[in-house]
Amino acid sequence: MLRSSQNLPERIGALRVRMAAAAASAGRNVDSVTLLAVSKGQRAELIRAAAAAGVSEIGESYLAEALEKMVILADLPVTWHFVGRLQANKTRPVAERFAWVHGLDRLKIAERLAAQRPYHAPALNVCIQVNLAGEATKGGVPAAEAPDLAAAVAALPRLALRGLMCIPPEEADPSRQREWFARLRVLRDSLNEGGLSLDTLSMGMSGDFEAAIQEGATLVRIGTALFGPRA
Repeated sequence: MLRSSQNLPERIGALRVRMAAAAASAGRNVDSVTLLAVSKGQRAELIRAAAAAGVSEIGESYLAEALEKMVILADLPVTWHFVGRLQANKTRPVAERFAWVHGLDRLKIAERLAAQRPYHAPALNVCIQVNLAGEATKGGVPAAEAPDLAAAVAALPRLALRGLMCIPPEEADPSRQREWFARLRVLRDSLNEGGLSLDTLSMGMSGDFEAAIQEGATLVRIGTALFGPRA
């Protein structure tokens, strides 16, 4: 367990080396991949240390915890991402305080976010979550329904539909990991061929981010491999 912030720079450096190697193996520039530090269950001081080590994108899943951290860390020049499942009765603070939402899978939620996004704020960046394997325990729209949802979300005001997100089944075999991520990339490309302009694939976590990068991830959501187990 990571008990202090002292070795965070080393952890972040090691992660960036692995990201660069995965990108190079796919003929990609690592600068096309963003490291999103998922800090749910972690102390605010660790987020501050990560920011000092060059991490600028922070992801949270638990709204009450996130809002408390936002107050404590209001001075940090970081971008906040909501990466958890979003309930309809909690959309307003997300619309008002976050820059990104990654788990969008219902039009009702999108409509509430659009209506509640402040007029003076830039458009809220959103990614549609796709449930690639049809797992009942995970959120996300079935791949077959993604085109209709994407078209509807893209038409809403004050939202910027940026791309797709997934949490595929856990696989130990990197080739199997890549198969799932390739499905999301193919779906993204199909939507773009249909007239959308999606530039984001939010896919890959601590156990599979290298496979995700090899299949085109533009944003990897890393928690445990960066911060250690949750407190």
